[in-house]
Amino acid sequence: MRVIKFQLNGREVETDAPPTARLIDVLRDEFAYIGSKEGCGDGECGACSVFVNTLVQNSCLIPVGAIEGAEIMTIDGFSQTELFQMISECYSEAGAVQCGFCIPGMVMASAALLSKNPHPTEEEIREGISGNLCRCTGYNMIVDAIDLAAKKGEGLW
Repeated sequence: MRVIKFQLNGREVETDAPPTARLIDVLRDEFAYIGSKEGCGDGECGACSVFVNTLVQNSCLIPVGAIEGAEIMTIDGFSQTELFQMISECYSEAGAVQCGFCIPGMVMASAALLSKNPHPTEEEIREGISGNLCRCTGYNMIVDAIDLAAKKGEGLW
């Protein structure tokens, strides 16, 4: 059996999961990182979003064999950062959280967007979260939260 090694939330880990196993399953079942949610299993909703080498990816679409040597950051790891705390506070302040199911992916998409574009327009924010579905809150409050994070996060990006 082939061992696959990668960085997970800042530490080196390895798995002997089959290379075709989905990353979301390995993260949740083997490493107990349950912050990333499986919503659709088809890469449509974004609830399973993780950073793979700093790029937002849907972990339900990634075979674990494809991440050999990669740096993976889940919402569980990201939640330990100052950036997460600031974004989270903005989501709360804007009333952008209801059931919370989409929020891990939305927060990851928000951070990715703001790290590339610290002063996005409303249109750019909507485009930046376009791969994420929210069934409760609606997007206006999420867009407001990201706009607030952009304003409050001066110097963090």
